[in-house]
Amino acid sequence: MPAWHNVVIIGGGGAGLRAAIAVAEANPKLTVAIVSKVYPMRSHTVSAEGGAAAVAGDDDTFDEHAYDTVSGSDWLCDQDAVEAFVVEARKELLRLEHWGCPWSREQDGRIAVRAFGGMKKKRTWFAADKTGFHLLHTLFQTALSYTGSGRRGGSGIVRYDEWFVTKLLVHDGRVRGVVAVELATGRVETIVADAVIVCTGGCGRVFPFTTNANIKTGDGMALAYQAGAPLKDMEFVQYHPTGLPFTGILITEAARAEGGRLLNKDGYRYLQDYDLGTPTDEPVLRSMELGPRDRLSQAFVHEMAKGRTAETEAGHVVHLDLRHLGEKLIDERLPFVRELCASYQNIDPVHELVPVRPVVHYMMGGIHTDINGATPLTGLYAAGEVACVSINGANRLGSNSLPELLVFGARAGKAVADFVATVPGAATAPVIAQGRDEENRLRRELSDHQHSDGERIADIRTEMQETMEAGAGIYRDEASLTKALDELAELKTRFARASMDDASRTFNTELIAMLELSGMLDVASCIVASGLRRKESRGAHQRTDYPDRNDERYLAHSVIRRKPDGDWRVEYLPVSITRWPPGERVYGR
Repeated sequence: MPAWHNVVIIGGGGAGLRAAIAVAEANPKLTVAIVSKVYPMRSHTVSAEGGAAAVAGDDDTFDEHAYDTVSGSDWLCDQDAVEAFVVEARKELLRLEHWGCPWSREQDGRIAVRAFGGMKKKRTWFAADKTGFHLLHTLFQTALSYTGSGRRGGSGIVRYDEWFVTKLLVHDGRVRGVVAVELATGRVETIVADAVIVCTGGCGRVFPFTTNANIKTGDGMALAYQAGAPLKDMEFVQYHPTGLPFTGILITEAARAEGGRLLNKDGYRYLQDYDLGTPTDEPVLRSMELGPRDRLSQAFVHEMAKGRTAETEAGHVVHLDLRHLGEKLIDERLPFVRELCASYQNIDPVHELVPVRPVVHYMMGGIHTDINGATPLTGLYAAGEVACVSINGANRLGSNSLPELLVFGARAGKAVADFVATVPGAATAPVIAQGRDEENRLRRELSDHQHSDGERIADIRTEMQETMEAGAGIYRDEASLTKALDELAELKTRFARASMDDASRTFNTELIAMLELSGMLDVASCIVASGLRRKESRGAHQRTDYPDRNDERYLAHSVIRRKPDGDWRVEYLPVSITRWPPGERVYGR
């Protein structure tokens, strides 16, 4: 018999844990299963460094937080979602404090806040520069208090650690569960559910150089897309301006918030040349190094074109200068930055410049949801980076992502608790039959790829990543996007003939890599196809052949759907504008 739960949550990171807690709080009688590719404390949320944004003091307002988010998004976010978000973000961060999150504090005991790019007020709460670790640890410990009674009904939260979901089960237009593989044994199990929440994070690994962990392969986006749910605003891929050149490891924006300066190879603070303000000794909000991530990453490309970047074995770099901050401040506020620089670059930022370059960091796009996480596919919900509500539009402001996964994880959990309490149960026999079909498919996949004359999965993945960087990087045009789409189609054909060496069932990481790559090719195609259709430049989507923003035609969300024949179509939905009409993005003045 298959396992059964009221709710299945795919992903055990911040959004997944917050959603699970919300379901359990809303209805303690429900059973909630968290199915995670990794142990929850290894989810990518743990790597978030800089902080979480929410109004903290009397000198700040919800309207100011909302405006910064709206203008930062280049007016492509849904303002009703933003207005709800900024109010609930504060409540969620206070709730985390009550659950035990050790926020850094001022001498008088108040929550400490720091500046972040694109924000006009200091509103980023932090726990040194290990905020994601403490946030995730707090959620994980809280979730443990709702531990459930088993995998076949009961109540509370149960976990499937190190299970990989391969398919969403859809019957009669409604999602009714998942099929998952246990990594340790290769066992395939059908898990029937009344509703599913996808919380698998982003897809940075479709690019070659990213801050994202190896697990961030876009699995949830691919699952939803293949099941018939649309993806939204997939062309908007955020580059973070400061990644370490060899590894892509993030040097948090907090380093610039504390006063770090970006210098070109001549020691010149080059951001002043790109309409981002005038250099000052102290950091200025919404100016220079505290401008938005898309503008700073684009400035790097221009510097490189002018020959003003330094060339290294890992490519062109500029330098982040923290030396003037002093050892005491760095050790108090940025200890992890110092540790990363020592471990991965063999330098000490107290005394040396830090080489950095832009690196793929975050997906503004994702599974199309409403303000409560519901997708157009009944019974399917999503929250966190995998979802697109949208509060991020064409460019996410730093420190909005952690409160986003809390706010919309909680909303999705509450909405699902209400949903499963009111909908009738569906017939399980067809769902179980689908599960058997998927198990047979996986067995065939393992068998069909056991030959020696095909290409390696890793080689195809590398070509896909190189195709994405060349064709859909910081700057794109019709020729590069068209070429990338053609190359991805060819890679899909070659992928079908790829070979595997590992025929075992236990810890078959090659099988998981193959399943991941299948989804990555779909997600990559959606990014490129959506970018090809949007003939304007907005936020993180910069078309050199269409350099201007075009509100008349493209003040709209792109929505890409998979057609029954496997092809795709792109449509557009209006942006929700409540209070802030589109205007110029002004920074540095």
